[in-house]
Amino acid sequence: MTDTHPTKHGAPADASIGSEMPSVTSGARFEREGRPTGPVPKIDRRSKVQSSIAPTVVRGTLRLVETLVLMSLGALIAWAYVGSHVWEALAFYIVLTIGLPVAYVLASDFSRLYRVAVLQMQWGTIRSACASWTAVFICGLVFSILLKESESLSRIWLAGWFLSGLIGIAVVRSVAHSIIGTWAEQGRLQQNVVLVGGGQTGQRLIEALRDSDVHYINICGVFDDRSADRAPETIDGVKKLGSFDELVRFARSNRIDMLLVALPMTAEGRMLELLRKLWVLPVDIRLSALDSRLRFKSGTYSYIGNVPFLDIYKKPLTDWDYVVKTVSDRIIAGAMLIASLPIFVGVAIAIKLDSKGPVFFKQRRYGFNNELVEVYKFRTLSHANQDSNAEKLVTADDDRVTKVGRFLRRSSIDELPQLITVLKGDMSMVGPRPHAVLAKAADQLYGDVVDGYFARHRVKPGITGWAQINGWRGETDTDEKIRRRTEYDLFYIDNWSLLFDLYIILRTPWALLKGENAY
Repeated sequence: MTDTHPTKHGAPADASIGSEMPSVTSGARFEREGRPTGPVPKIDRRSKVQSSIAPTVVRGTLRLVETLVLMSLGALIAWAYVGSHVWEALAFYIVLTIGLPVAYVLASDFSRLYRVAVLQMQWGTIRSACASWTAVFICGLVFSILLKESESLSRIWLAGWFLSGLIGIAVVRSVAHSIIGTWAEQGRLQQNVVLVGGGQTGQRLIEALRDSDVHYINICGVFDDRSADRAPETIDGVKKLGSFDELVRFARSNRIDMLLVALPMTAEGRMLELLRKLWVLPVDIRLSALDSRLRFKSGTYSYIGNVPFLDIYKKPLTDWDYVVKTVSDRIIAGAMLIASLPIFVGVAIAIKLDSKGPVFFKQRRYGFNNELVEVYKFRTLSHANQDSNAEKLVTADDDRVTKVGRFLRRSSIDELPQLITVLKGDMSMVGPRPHAVLAKAADQLYGDVVDGYFARHRVKPGITGWAQINGWRGETDTDEKIRRRTEYDLFYIDNWSLLFDLYIILRTPWALLKGENAY
């Protein structure tokens, strides 16, 4: 890994699946820039937009859990009831303890017993899964007889493992059925889809999706800039929810997983202008290829049912990437919080001795998808000069900073309480740094300085990041500083990996020791 200068990237990555269907009624009016914008949906803002649950993660998790449960039962019964007899044929016990659960999962997968729709049918999937375990177990016995190993196996172990396996499968699948049922009621197993562009192109796309009989797609509505005679208020039963400008606000307030662009490929200028507005959103953006006369190789297309699309942008960190980052964040943050408890105590005492006021400081900042999150820090400014919205950035020799606060800010120890925010799920260990809502560069809000600045919010903010370890931390008093920080943040989002995260975390102490640009 080298500190190469990144170029500015603009692509989000990979979609998710399912959540609550947006609560929408038409007829309300928003005002944008002081003037009415026409009919748009009334949006019931949820306190926090729930994430979707990808079917690939559901299936993979259940496969792993069933494999581990069956292996553990086999090993536990062998250790508890067979005892020394196991050592006489240890190798064959190991082969069966590993092989039969793996064979069961493969057989169940072949029988489509890990499909989400099947898992919602409780008793049907339990009976079928137990039948697969029985068939695999019989095959294992036949295999043992053919190899003349059956005499070395304990009958108690075989019977105990088989019966406990049936019980284990029934319990695991009952729990899975209950959890999946809850997610289904919340809509988290659906993909909430919005059509961008109406008219005849949009109508044909809606008809094609319905003809494909794709059950996991929930078409929430259509957004179109054209007048009612060219884009009617209802298209094949799907309501028009507003214009393209209102789409961004809608996607910030509701969980939208995918934007399907239903514009003719010949409308190049209109499409470029549209994508310039939409790429900052953490969603999949796909261009309908249904009516296109151009034909590419089959691998170029992605499909919903049998409807072809061209992928324009993909949402970052979905499916297993999201799981890996979430789990690693919690593990690392938990371990660091426990290890830093003595530092917490020492800093708290120092702050109290140095100045009046609370130990911790809470500030609202922009998080994932522009949601406001509360970030905790050690207080570094005098209590009378607290600035919860960061309307005035801290600069060198700022007289608002306390003596202890100056050391805490320079060493970044004031950021340690953000480990709590990571454990709450509002931040990550690594990601773009969260900025306060009124943070400015050269008297301009960051979003006014950098085109596409809010694309940083396609992932959760982080305690440290690629920009920070490359020297772009601290004061952002010029346009150039916030532009460069944004470039590095977008590079990180487009190139995320677990190894990249670990590299940044390991480099962070060295960056803090240098203390560049931190006041």
